Amino acid sequence: MKTDIQIAQEATMVHIREVAEKLEIREDELELYGNYKAKLSDDLMKRVEQRPDGKLILVTAINPTPAGEGKTTTSVGLGQAFGKLGKKAVIALREPSLGPCFGIKGGAAGGGYAQVVPMEDLNLHFTGDFHAITAANNLLAALLDNHIQQGNELGIDPRQVVWKRCMDMNDRVLRNIVVGMGRKADGMVREDHFVITVASEIMAILCLADDMKDLKRRLGNIIVAYNFQGEPVTASDLKATGAMAALLKDALKPNLIQTLEHTPAIIHGGPFANIAHGCNSVRATKTALKLADYVITEAGFGADLGAEKFFDIKCRKAGLKPDAVVLVATVRALKYNGGVAKADLGTENLAALEKGIVNLEKHIENLQKYHVPVVVTLNSFVTDTRAETDYVERFCRERGCEFALSEVWEKGGDGGVALAEKVLETIEQKESNFTPLYEDNLTLEEKIETVAKEIYGADGVSYTPAAAKELKRIADMGMSHFPVCMAKTQYSLSDDQTKLGRPTDFTVNVREVYVSAGAEFVVAVTGAITTMPGLSKDPAAYHIDVDDAGVITGLF
Repeated sequence: MKTDIQIAQEATMVHIREVAEKLEIREDELELYGNYKAKLSDDLMKRVEQRPDGKLILVTAINPTPAGEGKTTTSVGLGQAFGKLGKKAVIALREPSLGPCFGIKGGAAGGGYAQVVPMEDLNLHFTGDFHAITAANNLLAALLDNHIQQGNELGIDPRQVVWKRCMDMNDRVLRNIVVGMGRKADGMVREDHFVITVASEIMAILCLADDMKDLKRRLGNIIVAYNFQGEPVTASDLKATGAMAALLKDALKPNLIQTLEHTPAIIHGGPFANIAHGCNSVRATKTALKLADYVITEAGFGADLGAEKFFDIKCRKAGLKPDAVVLVATVRALKYNGGVAKADLGTENLAALEKGIVNLEKHIENLQKYHVPVVVTLNSFVTDTRAETDYVERFCRERGCEFALSEVWEKGGDGGVALAEKVLETIEQKESNFTPLYEDNLTLEEKIETVAKEIYGADGVSYTPAAAKELKRIADMGMSHFPVCMAKTQYSLSDDQTKLGRPTDFTVNVREVYVSAGAEFVVAVTGAITTMPGLSKDPAAYHIDVDDAGVITGLF
């Protein structure tokens, strides 16, 4: 059996100009990065901004398991299937982070015969967007420490510096560090921290900004510290806005590549969904909606994280209205939720399937709360039995969901035609009445409690004294109208990753709260989640190599 990277390397790509022509993009509206990658120019976005929007389809999933769910694979395969049906479609996805590429998860370009290419470029440096975000983040950190060193005119309290440095790598030893060691000229000694680039507020800002003007406004509003009087100090106060925006000038433009079947794919931005808001950029999605009749996008991890934030943060802020949701599951993952060991998932086990399908049930219920039509798809594996797939189909139909099998990993677009037809039928027959889960005028505590109870199934929420104090400070600053961005484990509906299935009788524990004033949301950190992951005992990096001819191996 070929690996994903072998399939991708054997693919015949067409020049990116040919891909752009499918969307009626002119050559002078492309900024080429070689033959197979391009950025979309501001001129293009201005030219199409008055066009009517196409239909927006969100792909989400149940909680991830070691068995794999194939959400990105389904997104790519669905886009290819729309092409098989003669529909003008485009895929709008996030860019992968180097953290999981070299960590546990591996690459994020889809899988099998439903991939975006060039796969190696996408998973590694791509067009440099993440490097630009990292540089802008760390420039702000450097300007902050330099201001303190050069006399501290703003009266910044070094004990209340909240801006953290970042890098796009899993490196646990950088979570908590001390900077300024050495001579007086080396800066003030203080505690500092790193986050992974995809958790940086600048990543969120880039993905939520409408244009350069909006980007600069948001960058200027970033709160970096508090002064000795407890008042916020912003990036604008540090005169950092212009230089950061200059670093992000090209990163603000969405990227165009292709699938294995030459379907256009707009890839831009990449905040994690367990520690950030988990969606590709607003600019990419809005541009895609002007260029195609159908736009397939995805939100990170399970629907309790990515889909909730897609609806309650991205759609709320950008004025987007999704027309349908595709909820991805696998028989294997459902049996894993039912207590079956990973090694035994290939054996038919209807009892475990019945026990574990409650995870799918909760996600269906959650998505229906947003009043958007739901289609459940099973990402097919050769070990699935007819009895198992029939059981899942009956279960979904009894709960008012459409259902289709997906075989895109094995068959590419042909394997997604049944799913694409079901999505088209659903969009035509069922109207979307999208509504966010909560209103802006609720308190931050009420918003957190609403997500915890309605989406996670918790009995309530507890706060550490520090979190409760910070919630009050944010409210006193006039920012309680912001939505909440929950930082939570992706492996469970609860904040405890060991609780599989559909946990009950639990409380969500919020241990830290901070405001992302530029991104315009409030982050609530729950359980043991961290914004700087670590590597495993056997990281993917051990298995990645490049030969004398420059061919990369082991990247999934």
